[in-house]
Amino acid sequence: MRKIPKPVAVMLILVSGMFLSLYLYYVIDNVFNGSFVDWFTRHYISVRDIYDPETQTSIIRTEPAWGKIKLLLLKLLLFSVAALVLSAAISSALYARIQIRKTITKTSRMLRQFMTGESDAYDIFPKEYAEIAAQMTELKSSIQRGEQTLKEETARKNDLIAYLAHDLKTPLTSVIGYLSLLDEASDMPAEQREKYTSIALTKANRLEALINEFFEITRYNLHQMVLEKEPIDLSYMLMQMTDEFYPLLAAHSNTANLHIKEDLTLYGDPDKLARVFHNILKNAIAYSYPDTAIDIHARQDGSLLLLSFCNHGKTIPPHKLNTIFEKFYRLDHARTANTGGAGLGLAIAKEIVALHGGTIRAQSENEQTIFFVELPLS
Repeated sequence: MRKIPKPVAVMLILVSGMFLSLYLYYVIDNVFNGSFVDWFTRHYISVRDIYDPETQTSIIRTEPAWGKIKLLLLKLLLFSVAALVLSAAISSALYARIQIRKTITKTSRMLRQFMTGESDAYDIFPKEYAEIAAQMTELKSSIQRGEQTLKEETARKNDLIAYLAHDLKTPLTSVIGYLSLLDEASDMPAEQREKYTSIALTKANRLEALINEFFEITRYNLHQMVLEKEPIDLSYMLMQMTDEFYPLLAAHSNTANLHIKEDLTLYGDPDKLARVFHNILKNAIAYSYPDTAIDIHARQDGSLLLLSFCNHGKTIPPHKLNTIFEKFYRLDHARTANTGGAGLGLAIAKEIVALHGGTIRAQSENEQTIFFVELPLS
């Protein structure tokens, strides 16, 4: 249906008003003739007795009361103008509503066609919709990027679960095998029995770690973290953490050097921040060269707490530095029997730091990787 030009619409409204006025005049003049005439005569016709000296008689003279008639005409004019303006406003509002509804329907149809099809926005939207076309192009691109990211994340997650499921078989088979040998060979020498028991325990610990990774993957998407803040003695927390990591550090022939003032404190969630530092240090150990030190620095800078974890190992390429904080991302895609996690540690650390209003980043060059954490003190 073609759009009616605005001047034509106004002209139609005026003509309609004129016809309405003529119709009202016809009704008043014909249908209500007697009563209207009586009313008009009574209010707007002046009747006077005039004595005529020539005929020496009284003459009844009727003449319009022009003052009252002028006032009546003024009232009628104002009423007509008000009625015409009201009619025009109502007609315009109805017309605008109809046009808006048509425009919304048309726009909705074009949006659906664009979002569900492969056509270019400028092939679907007219020139007057250029701004909408540009915004929809940007929105569609953003949605497509999000979908692609989700697909890649899902693929990584599925691959990781498949790897974990495969890895579960190896330590489980070893545990069963060594325990079977211990059960069957009651006369096994003590030295060999101790060796098999140690191997079985190592494999069982690896099996437990893999199972924990399964739970970690599940919890990441289902658990909404809530902070429970309190004052934290940061120096005590980091010293305790390095002590807990001593067996792992020793196994990799690494050492941890802590550089922090004893009275340094901050306000945060101790359990979750401990998890951040735990994940960063664990990552640093996993990717450090043997016989190297991991340096942990912490200091106050105004209202901020600045921490850094520095380790010596293979340089991380710049393009990978931007992805190490993504979910299920691992630097060493080829999993081994004893190393490698679910790829959630740094992603969780980033989320916890962000919840505290801080930032986390990494830089790597000259076989040295440093993780920087900034947190507000309060």
